[in-house]
Amino acid sequence: MSMMMDMMKSMPAGTTGMDMTAMQPCIEACSAAAMAATMCADADAGENMARCASMCTSTADVATTTMRMMMRPAGYDMSAMSAMMQACVAVGEACAAECEMHASMSEHCRICAQACRAMVDACRSMMASMA
Repeated sequence: MSMMMDMMKSMPAGTTGMDMTAMQPCIEACSAAAMAATMCADADAGENMARCASMCTSTADVATTTMRMMMRPAGYDMSAMSAMMQACVAVGEACAAECEMHASMSEHCRICAQACRAMVDACRSMMASMA
């Protein structure tokens, strides 16, 4: 993630109402959740766990989109970003709950649930700082 930190530091100051460095933990949590959910969805497909796979795929999509939006300071819109973070919280909680049901028998579900919970916490913290 050091490349991401370098990119964040090089972003122009004052292009948005948010401190881009403060957004870094949320960006990283979204990235980690997207990766874990993608891997979990792929493993789920091989284990005939369609609901979990679908939930993980949706989580990866929302997390990736939110992360990409946070990395565009010139086009930052507070209400749109807040809505996306709320979506991350909702889908992250749902995915974590689904994966936690399988966590004792599937390591990929345990990892995904953990990454989703971390994303939920990071998004909530970011939204609190935006208020």
